Amino acid sequence: MTPAAKAQFQIHACVLLWGFTAILGKLITLPALPLVWWRMLIVVAALALLPRVWRGLRKMPARLILAYAGIGALVALHWLTFYGSIKLSNASVGATCIALATPMTALLEPWLARRTFSLRDVLLGIAVLPGVVLVVGGVPDGMRLGIAVGAMSALFVALFSSLNKRFVEHGDPLTVTALELGAGALLLTLLAPLMPRLFPAFAGSLFALPSLHDAGYLLALSLVCTLLPFALSLAALRHMSAFAAQLAVNLEPVYAIVLAILLLNEQRELTPQFYLGVAIILAAVLVYPLLGRPKRIGHPEVLGTSEAKGITD
Repeated sequence: MTPAAKAQFQIHACVLLWGFTAILGKLITLPALPLVWWRMLIVVAALALLPRVWRGLRKMPARLILAYAGIGALVALHWLTFYGSIKLSNASVGATCIALATPMTALLEPWLARRTFSLRDVLLGIAVLPGVVLVVGGVPDGMRLGIAVGAMSALFVALFSSLNKRFVEHGDPLTVTALELGAGALLLTLLAPLMPRLFPAFAGSLFALPSLHDAGYLLALSLVCTLLPFALSLAALRHMSAFAAQLAVNLEPVYAIVLAILLLNEQRELTPQFYLGVAIILAAVLVYPLLGRPKRIGHPEVLGTSEAKGITD
């Protein structure tokens, strides 16, 4: 197998594993808050075993540590609302909402990452609106709160991926990931006492040990669907273009929805109108890399915390 072919296999393996995050979020019986807290804690504990992480942390100036900690807070809020959306609706709805992150990033990135404003990006944002309308109309009334929470999750993706692009090149990838997820876990710990009043649907005890059922899925979510694809993506991106990588990672909602149909039979809960809306949103997302010249990949470590959103400069 050539290096290029191996890289294609690796990046699609990453995307498939990221697609499973929505499925595992539905299968884990924990509420969103303890689910995300345990996921972050397990990943940070694994990274803390690496001397490279501590060396990178010692070299990092305090200003940069604070910047990454702030980004980590946004990551925590993204994962909290992502799994909250899945709990309030289903895995297909949660994955579809995350597809909105691409047009949101296109609109927010010029201000947050100090990049040139693009009319193409505005048109992309407008193109997904009919799909959003169809998706909202194609789900039962009881799932519409899940769509609203999922859209908020996509907004957090747009915010932290844009900020990552501005700051992340200044630190070691593993150190940045550990710092961001550690800060996110700390934020969730501080929010836990307030959550029953603010968002009771997300609340749950952080320190109660998960059941064996949930513990197994949490380990798979943290190690197999977070750390493993992180390592695979870094290896793959050495031998493929930004265009090929972006096109592959934009397929993540497709994989998640197909897996939800095969494993959870979610097609029985949704209407053809929903899937038509999904097709419009995904068409806009997939065509986005075709509209511009592929750019270099400056910091693939963004993949470690954002489930593959926004990997190009």
